[in-house]
Amino acid sequence: MTHRVAVVGGGAVGATAAHDLAVRGADVTLYERGEIGGGSTARAAGIAYDAFAEDIDAAVAERSLQRFRALASASRFQFNETPYLFFATEAGPEVDAIRESVERMGHNGRDVSLVSPAEIRQRFPQLVSDDIHTAAVAENAGVADPESYAEEMAARAAELGADVREGVEVAVRADPARVLVAGEGEAYDDVLVAAGAHTKPLLADAGVPVALEAYRVQAVRSGGPAIPTLYDATEGYYARPARTGILAGDGAESTASDPENWKETADEGFPGRMARRLHGRLLNFEGRTGTGWAGLCTATPDGNPLLGAVGGLYVAAGWHGHGFMRAPALGEAIAEAVLGGKTIGPFDPARFDGDETFEIVEGMALD
Repeated sequence: MTHRVAVVGGGAVGATAAHDLAVRGADVTLYERGEIGGGSTARAAGIAYDAFAEDIDAAVAERSLQRFRALASASRFQFNETPYLFFATEAGPEVDAIRESVERMGHNGRDVSLVSPAEIRQRFPQLVSDDIHTAAVAENAGVADPESYAEEMAARAAELGADVREGVEVAVRADPARVLVAGEGEAYDDVLVAAGAHTKPLLADAGVPVALEAYRVQAVRSGGPAIPTLYDATEGYYARPARTGILAGDGAESTASDPENWKETADEGFPGRMARRLHGRLLNFEGRTGTGWAGLCTATPDGNPLLGAVGGLYVAAGWHGHGFMRAPALGEAIAEAVLGGKTIGPFDPARFDGDETFEIVEGMALD
């Protein structure tokens, strides 16, 4: 008998899971309250790299990069190769973290190395590097448009027979697993909730608590020269090449956000702050910075995602801003878990009771 699965959430992870479930022969229905890829995925930075010090994270990122490249070679989805430069401008814990992380990344086989300011100047002449204290470059990295990725994966799922339903707001229930649309229930063998910031309230409504908090981040587009993807660990901001110049953003708000009531536009002073940073980092920078926007990320107490069974349902959430980057691998992993395969132990949601309180930490922060 065909295994019937509902996937709630049409972002990068949910669309990947729906596709991979359909590939494995499941009868899949994908529910998205808005448009595919139109929620947090559309507001994501679109950065991908495998420069992780922990072995599981490195393996997940490597698998995602493999799948990004394979998809780009066989579709209109574009994955643009670019190095990832991360650095600190002052002596302190960030410097120690970079050096220690690079050493551990090397043990995991990552193509990452420390570089001097002179090497940065030679390789990336558009960057100001004289003030950089310690830096490293990860070679296996790139950027892409997250929304187009989700759209491509959902379209491929539909070609395999998945029922993709946009503009449908649902509730979920466990024991038995089912989805409610306008109060009417439809039973499934399993229900996977991969709804980003809406995951916690959806599961709470079903009586399933999870240790998850939504938080707000900001980004802006600007004109400017071709740059590598970069992360300033001292100032806590990133910048990456985009089709029309540069996309840049900074760290997380430390307070949780209500996913139904939050500010989607950037704060008044944010674009100016990012413009000053770009002026200080790029030679002869004359780009005009836009008004900017905000997005929601999700955090867990230990920085690892929730991926697996919980309270009679399945969950995939808690990416700390790395959801798009991890989507190809973790969408694949949760699809296999739903169909009886193994889960990733450290990501098991059962490690938490669901009522934990914790401090929100941004995903790009160095260990």
